[in-house]
Amino acid sequence: MDQAEQLRNIIKASGTSHNRPLARVITATSGKGGVGKSNTAINLAIQFRKMGKRVIILDADFGLANIEIMFGTVPKHNLCDLIYQGKNIKEIITWGPMDVGFISGGSGIAGLSNLSRDYLSYIINNLAELDSIADIILVDTGAGISDAVLEFLVASGEILLVTTPEPTSITDSYSLLKALGRHTRYSPEMSQVKVIANKVDEISDGETLFNKLNSVVSRYLKVPISYLGAVPLDHQLSKAVMHQMPVSIQAPAARSAVAYENIAATLMNKEITKSIPKRGMAAFFSHIVTGKIF
Repeated sequence: MDQAEQLRNIIKASGTSHNRPLARVITATSGKGGVGKSNTAINLAIQFRKMGKRVIILDADFGLANIEIMFGTVPKHNLCDLIYQGKNIKEIITWGPMDVGFISGGSGIAGLSNLSRDYLSYIINNLAELDSIADIILVDTGAGISDAVLEFLVASGEILLVTTPEPTSITDSYSLLKALGRHTRYSPEMSQVKVIANKVDEISDGETLFNKLNSVVSRYLKVPISYLGAVPLDHQLSKAVMHQMPVSIQAPAARSAVAYENIAATLMNKEITKSIPKRGMAAFFSHIVTGKIF
């Protein structure tokens, strides 16, 4: 029995296929650092909470601690402690503002493919619990086109690509989409890419930015992208970051907070959610380990 077959049996045994609810997994990414990707993940999480959704952020930006810095909290445990130290999933969740859950990825995910069946069974069963703890799981990847980032993207049903009007950001976003399209396991039917234009002067500039990127992407790449919305440059957001507080909490009427609210509402639109197959967190990680969707 190969590893994929083992994992399929583990997921079936965990009950994720029939008995348990499946969380909606949304992955935030960017072609380069400094474009506001982590800020986007945090503020969307807050907006989802305001809608009554249970939310957990998985910080998969290994080596950096952007989420915990912005949350003003230091987690006691991370995913490595679940994989290697026998902690359960609830023990590694840190609860931030408005009860948004946060899991630090650590560097343990890279070693998942080398684990024994018993270890994998333990991890998958714990990850399956996340589906009953959260309605939405936001995965914050590292920036750029590393293998680790691409593995997260091809496993994700929804990808939020954060970009800015800077020429380097647009170029790097194109490079990321190019690398994604070339990945052997990328499927446009299974992974929807939605673009968020960040740090624009006016909301209307977001569509201009998207059209500029899309004109090149649609001509040269087989990676369909759609426009999700824009977040304007906002001194209130910068102030909130300095206070280690999401702008959606500190200044809910700020231009950026209202923009995040609108983007979250668009993501929760019934017509959009209808077309997205929910695979849940266990299947998400299983895809990273084996390259197969269960």
